Formats: sequence, C-alpha cells, structure tokens
Amino acid sequence: GKTMMAKSFISEVGCKAYTIRKDKPDGDFTNKIRETFEQAKENELSIVFLDDMDKFANEDERHRDAEEYVTVQACIDDCKDHDLFVIATVNDKYCLPDSLIRAGRFDKLIEMRPPNNKDSEKIIRFFLEGKKVANDIDPYEISRILEKRTCAEFQTVINEAGIYAGYEGRAQIEKDDLIRACMRMLFGAPEIIDFKEESWKKIIAVHEAGHAVIRELLDPGCVSLVSVKNYSGGIGGVTITHRPDEFYYSKDLMEHEIIGSLGGKAATEIILGRVDVGCNADLHTAFARVNDFIENRCTNGFETFSDVNCASNYLLEKRDRLVASEMERYYLEAKRLIAENRGFFDEMAEALMEKTTLTYKDIQKIREKHITYA
Repeated sequence: GKTMMAKSFISEVGCKAYTIRKDKPDGDFTNKIRETFEQAKENELSIVFLDDMDKFANEDERHRDAEEYVTVQACIDDCKDHDLFVIATVNDKYCLPDSLIRAGRFDKLIEMRPPNNKDSEKIIRFFLEGKKVANDIDPYEISRILEKRTCAEFQTVINEAGIYAGYEGRAQIEKDDLIRACMRMLFGAPEIIDFKEESWKKIIAVHEAGHAVIRELLDPGCVSLVSVKNYSGGIGGVTITHRPDEFYYSKDLMEHEIIGSLGGKAATEIILGRVDVGCNADLHTAFARVNDFIENRCTNGFETFSDVNCASNYLLEKRDRLVASEMERYYLEAKRLIAENRGFFDEMAEALMEKTTLTYKDIQKIREKHITYA
C-alpha cells in the first residue's frame, strides 16, 4: 500500500521522478544516493522517491546513524534552495535517526494502516472481479477472517484459492478454497493428508467449541471462523475472533478474551471428563494477559506495581499468588458459561464434527437458535 500510494502521488503530480532502492553494496549505494539527488537537482521540478528507506542500512532503534541515512540527510539539506520534493516509504521508522525524520526534512508522516472491515470487503470484491466464484462466497465473511491483513495478503489468498480450484479441476472458486488458502498462507496451518480418527476429531471439536461458545456469549458476533480440519505444525483446530478498535481500552473486552482462551480447557474437562493437555498456548495467552493486568495496569491495586527492574521477592510472590487466584476465577467463569449453555455448546460441537469448519454466518445461525439478546 505504501509504495502504491507513493507511485500514485508521483503519477498525479506529473513531475520527473527518481526512485532509490537498496540494490547495491553499501559503498556503491551511498554514491548512488548522491548521484540521484544531483540528477534531480539538474531537472527541476522533480521528485526523489526513497522506497523502503528503512532497508537502506541494517540498523535498529539503538544504532540509527548509518552512513546511508547520514547521506540522505545531507542530500536533503543540500536541496533546500531547489524545486525538489522528497518522499519516502518505511516499514519501521524507529530504525531511522530522529534528525532525519524531523520537521524540515520530512515534514509530514502519514501512517498506512491495514484496511478496516468495510474497506477490506471492498478490496476483496475488487480482487474477485473477473474470477469465477461460487454463489456461497460472501466477501464480508472473508474480510472478517482476513481482518488486519494487507491488500497484498488479500490478493495472495485469492490467487491461492484459484490454484486449489484449478488443481482439483473445478471451474470456479468455492468458499472452502478461500478458507484453506487463509489457513495455509496466513496462519501457517496447511492441511495434512492423514485424517485423524473420529475420537480425536471430537476432542478438538469440543475444545474449539469451548472457545467459540464463550466468546459468542460474552461478545455476540465476534467469532469469524472455527475449524477442526487436520492442520500440521501442532495446530489441532483454529478459532478466529474479531477485536474492535476499543479492545485495548476496555478491561471488560480483555477479560472476555481471557475467559474465552480458557474455554477449550473448560469444555474438555466438563464434556469429556479429561485433562486438556493441548491447551499450552491458550494458558500462556491467558497468564500473560492477567499478569499484565496486575503488574502493569494495576487492575487489582497499586501494591503489586514496581517501576524498578529488580522487584523484591515479597512483591514477586504476591504477584504470582494474585495471578494464580485471578486465573482460577476466570476458569470457573468459563466452566459456568459452558455448563449453563449446553444446548448452544452441543450444537456448535456437533456442527464442527459434521462440517469441520464454521464461518461467521454458520455460527450466528446456531447462536440465534439458543441465545436472544435485547
């Protein structure tokens, strides 16, 4: 998106443009930077476009005075009295010296964020134009799965879905092709050939239904996809949820995520009567969030906060006890929600066993049969 926006700007302006990308060894590259700026000065009115400027040198936020950045800075200063406009794209501005990106050198910083759901839906419709697609494909559902992703990732997923359809000799892309492409390309979860036994599939379905049911009870409409297909890389199943913009400013929403992350373990214990040994990642997520509440956000009082690197043993022990206590409270709440909503849970688990993957609309149909919200 950044380079496309810059190229669109250059095209609209209609000036002579000079593009600089890192394509030479360090010494030769600094010479190229100087030579390009000199050419631009000789052909006013002109634009110098520094594409992926943070890749000009292998620096980080602690070492930001590379020769390449010093050269760019000097060249910009030398052009003060010339009709020369400089634009740049960067992925990480913290790799650059503060003196380079301050006002007077780069006066405007424009943040390019991933598209929101409404824009995502429009972009997905654009990439699907001209392709033969099944009637059951809903760009809105796909945009929810691809939330916070870039336009390039949208295009990659849709192209990969076309490859799935072509490989299987079908004349059109189906919804399952898009879901398979999403899981493989974006979530690192390609399907495996060996299918699991039904008993193992049921364990995964119960676990994932636990996540999905609790999230739907606490935040209706937040679950975008649940899948129990056979995924490699240690991924038994997947539950994808929507995070609203206000998530990081709402303790309630963060707590809902904690309880939801414990839903798989709670469901396995209640429904199957067994210890869930596949919940390691879920526990790490929940413990990290609770620890952040207590240590950094002081949600349980100021006595557990410390602004020094070396906290006392007493403080550390108090934190650990409080984190464990809060985790027990959230886990009991997860178990209560599942126990009190067995009809909703049972139908969700059965649907997962039958279809293996449920998308937003599938989940809403099930929820609306059991839960009514004012």
